[in-house]
Order: sequence, then structure tokens, then C-alpha cells
Amino acid sequence: MTGKHARHNAFLRLVSGNGAAFGSESRYSLPPSKEMVIGRDPSCQVVLDAMMYRMVSRRHAVVRPLSLSPDSKFSWVLCDLNSANGTYLNGQRLYECQELHPGDRISLGADGPQYVFEYEYTLLTPATTVNQVTPLPSATNYHSHTQLKQPDSVSFTQLFPIISTGKDLTRKAYLVPGILTVIFVVLMFATVGQPQANQVIVATYIAFAAYYFVYQLCGKQKPWWVLMAAALGTMLILLSPLLDLFIFVFRTVLPGNLPSPQESTTFTELLVRMFFGAGLMEELLKALPVLGAFAIGRILSSPWRERIGVWEPLDGILLGTASAVGFTLLETLGQYVPDITQNVTQQVGIGAAGQLAGLQLLIPRILGSVAGHMAYSGYLGYFIGLAVLKPSRSWQILSIGYLSAAALHALWNATGSINALLLVVVGVLSYAFLMAAILKARVLSPTRSQNFATRFLGPK
Repeated sequence: MTGKHARHNAFLRLVSGNGAAFGSESRYSLPPSKEMVIGRDPSCQVVLDAMMYRMVSRRHAVVRPLSLSPDSKFSWVLCDLNSANGTYLNGQRLYECQELHPGDRISLGADGPQYVFEYEYTLLTPATTVNQVTPLPSATNYHSHTQLKQPDSVSFTQLFPIISTGKDLTRKAYLVPGILTVIFVVLMFATVGQPQANQVIVATYIAFAAYYFVYQLCGKQKPWWVLMAAALGTMLILLSPLLDLFIFVFRTVLPGNLPSPQESTTFTELLVRMFFGAGLMEELLKALPVLGAFAIGRILSSPWRERIGVWEPLDGILLGTASAVGFTLLETLGQYVPDITQNVTQQVGIGAAGQLAGLQLLIPRILGSVAGHMAYSGYLGYFIGLAVLKPSRSWQILSIGYLSAAALHALWNATGSINALLLVVVGVLSYAFLMAAILKARVLSPTRSQNFATRFLGPK
């Protein structure tokens, strides 16, 4: 069945991933005159579900026809399209295009969907040319067509999908955030009528959600207890005598004395005070747990040094934003909410009004930390990690990061009493700085190929 009387029809068969249970039905024919791009982008010829396959890039890999030989046999090559998680051929990462052979196994990412490249043969009559053979349906149409052929019988695992989902349930279905949400909801119900306890639970949950958003964007896994330690470390610093030392240096020795509400100051004077008394002081304070993690990591051996320490910008961002969460929670629950609750209660004479005002302040302060404390500290954390990657320029890198993070912080504080629209602009600017740092950190990451298996941002 070779030579002029047979034609080779090549196709990819999905053997691991969503749809693989249907076996030969989940296959995509490879036309001899058209390349097949695989990815999450709707323009690809083989489109993968964006929610199910987050380890797959928008345009991940391509299978191209190579040549036509006299015996009507085509060849195909597999090429990676600069994907974030890489393309693997028979277990080896692909860096250049490589010709495919029957039985070759293609993996999109180290733990992504897998395909097998296969041939089937079509006999040709003497009067039939290659161009007269009816081609297989295109990949998309073929897949849609074969769905109609699925058997009517229903398996046990189809009726009870929780039994067969395995690790995907925790890795891809966000089971842990869902469990925590349920726990926090129950705690909120349990603390109805206890304003202070309820505020702590609401604030903690919002802070967790805001941080989880940043964590997902970073794409690198860091042990939860390390991140928790960074947040608690900042809280302990705020409750320790070290805070008094910071206040003395930055607000007494340096011109960072914050004005009272009754004091009249110009914007320039206010900006200078905020730069020293809020920006420089608070950003250095929040950076201490990050620097502590770096110091601890230096004295440990692998793999603990990589898990705990700071070895790249993504580590710095994750630890810096975690530190900011601790700072925001303690500052909000320990200072701002009690102050406004007491003031409104004294003015109105109704305790419930003060509690409502406290809750109204709590929500935007915690939720807005993504464009506030988390943005400044995460941005500075990027520079701390960058300094680790480039030690010969570390002091220059750290100086630029520290001063720019403090400047953003001071600009937010100074514009807060001037104009709400201007405050929005500064907040968006701070958020953009953090997002830009995350994107650049992803590109610079030495462990780039392992970072993004379960995250939803594509390649740079």
C-alpha cells in the first residue's frame, strides 16, 4: 500500500487532555497544503479551551507540510512558536523545527495536552490522481462532525465527574480558593452582630482575593507559608519599637513630618513631606521581610533556598505584595477604621452609623491596595529581585526602585486631598507600574518554562 497506488493521510490524535476519552474521534487531519497552528487563540486551526488549558499559549506550536515526493508522500515538521511553556516532542523540549514520524508524541507544555502524530493510508485506483482523492475534513469541521458519532451510552465517570477529575480538580478548577471562600462566608455569617470580628473577616477575605489576583498574574509558585510569613513579619514590625525608630528618622530627622488636618500646606510642601514621611519610610519598612527572605535563602541549601529566598524579580514581587497585605490590614483595622467609627459615632450619636462608616472605608482601602500599597511594594520587590539577578549593578537598581516606589506612594497621598479625578489617574498609574513589572519579571525569569503551567496570562 505504498507508491503511486496509496496516499498517506496524516493527522494528530489527542491522547491526553479534554476530549482524549473519545480516542480516535478526537483527531485533527493535516492537509498537505496548509499549516496547522495549535493554541488558545480562536484564529488557530486547532483551538484549545482557554480555561481548561492555561499552560497553552495563544499560538503555541505549528505543524507544517514540508515537501511532496514523487510517490505522493508528504512530510510534516513541528515548530514551537515561542510559547511560554515550550513544546515537547517525545519528551524532549523542541527548540527548532523537527520532522515528524508516525507515533511521535507531542506535548504542549510539560503537563499540557498530548497528541500523537499518525498516518493512515488511502488506496488509489489507477485512474485516480492524488488531487482527486477526497480529503479528510478540516480539523475544526472534523472534530465537530465526529461529536455527532459519540455513543449514546453514559459512563459512570460522566455521571459522577468528581471521581475522574483527579489532580485537575485542585490544579485547574480553583478548588482551594473556593474552599476558602466558603469558610470565610460561614465566618461572616457567624460574626453577624459582632462588628469588629466581622470587619476583620471581611478585610482578610478581600485582601486574600486581591493578593490571589496578583499571585496568578505572576505565575510562579511560592509556598503559602512563606508569603504568610512576609505579611505577618510586616505586622510585627508595625507593632514593635522599630516603628518608633522609623518615625524618628523619617519624620523628625528628615523632613517627613506629616501635616495635621487643620494645617495649611502647598502641594509641593505636602509632596515633599509625603515622600519622606510616607513613601521612603513605609516602603523601606515593607521591604524588610523581602530582604529578610533574601538573607535567609542565602544560607539555606536547595531546594529550600529557592522556595524561601529571593532569586529573581518574581520572588521579590510576590513577597513584596504579601508584605503590603499585612501592612494594609493592620493599618486599616488598627487605625483608619477605628478612627472613622469613633468620629462618626461622636458626631451622629449612633453607634451603628459609625460601624457602617467603618465598613464603607474598609472595603475600598483593602480592595484598592492592588493600586496602592501592593503596587508600590510589588514594584520595589521587582527591583530587589532584579538586583539579585544583576549583582554588579545592584545598588543602582535598588536606588531607582526605592525612589520610584516612594515617589508613587507620595504622589498618591499628596493628591488624595486635591481632586478625585487626579487620584484615579495616580492609582491607575501605580497599577500600571506593577503590571509592567510583573510582565517584565515573567520575561526575565530563569525558570520561565516552569512558571506558567496553571496561569491565565499567555507569553510576552
